[in-house]
Amino acid sequence: MIIKDNGVIGVVGLGMMGASIVSALLINGQKVIALAPIESDLDKSAKERIKKSLNECRTQGITADDPEELYNNVTFTSSFDDLKFCWIIMESVSENLEIKKRVLEKIEKAVDDSVIITSNTSAIPISTLQGYLKVPERFFGMHWAEPAYTTRFLEIVCGDKSPTKIGKELHQIATAWGKEPTLVLKDIQGFITNRLMYSLYREAFYLVENGYATIDDVDRACKNDAGHWLTFCGPFRYMDLTGLQAYHAVMKNLFKDLSTGTEVPKLIRDIAESGGNGVSNGKGFYSYTPEESKAWELAFEKFAFDVNRLSTKYLEETDSITSGTSKD
Repeated sequence: MIIKDNGVIGVVGLGMMGASIVSALLINGQKVIALAPIESDLDKSAKERIKKSLNECRTQGITADDPEELYNNVTFTSSFDDLKFCWIIMESVSENLEIKKRVLEKIEKAVDDSVIITSNTSAIPISTLQGYLKVPERFFGMHWAEPAYTTRFLEIVCGDKSPTKIGKELHQIATAWGKEPTLVLKDIQGFITNRLMYSLYREAFYLVENGYATIDDVDRACKNDAGHWLTFCGPFRYMDLTGLQAYHAVMKNLFKDLSTGTEVPKLIRDIAESGGNGVSNGKGFYSYTPEESKAWELAFEKFAFDVNRLSTKYLEETDSITSGTSKD
């Protein structure tokens, strides 16, 4: 199977993440077929979200292209038959196994066997999803982060039947899209970033639920410590920069004391089961008025653009320092 990356890209699912992926592709010169699996979902919200993102990318200097010209490169549809001219399809529907199964079956029925199909799943193993395809070796994970058009993050995940060669080709293509992608060579639940982040979430809940700190103090500690350096480097480079002997010593005592809980924490369970969804409906770990919700969303968007500029600057500087590789 040879990747031919000179055609149209299909994005299936136009929620917040799907629309964000469409915007990221458009600002990198791609033509996109944007498909809403349920025709009633093909409303103005996704289109307006994409237009807004493109305009903001121009304003913030992420792209120099005219937002209207970029927007003209997307075609909206609710018909899977319109995917037949795409060289790659990116599924980004709800994180529900049955829904993904039905959508992937429709995608595969509509396209040639040579078309690459990917999923934006963040938790379902790629090997599990491969089991629903008649041509499993053309299926990979492509795990994006929100906002997809400002972050350089993109995980490319090989399932048990995914050829590493194609994974590496996708890695090169994603790099050309302005990403700094990672390639997960062996399928593992949660991939890289979610395994790291959910370890942090678990410990955060443990500290709050056992009375060691408040929600606000845990947030503040993360923001002002790890949040201060994570966009510059990862944990291994940080330990190198700050002296790994100290980390070696602390690990001997601290690891055995960290939370190993396997149940969903009561704190999030109670909020979620009562309908809370955070900023989007004002009910989360914090409470928000409609005005506060809007202000937090705008502040996060502005921050994402600022971080993009700062991290890009230091990526260029650090790339010129060394091409050193890690110890395997």
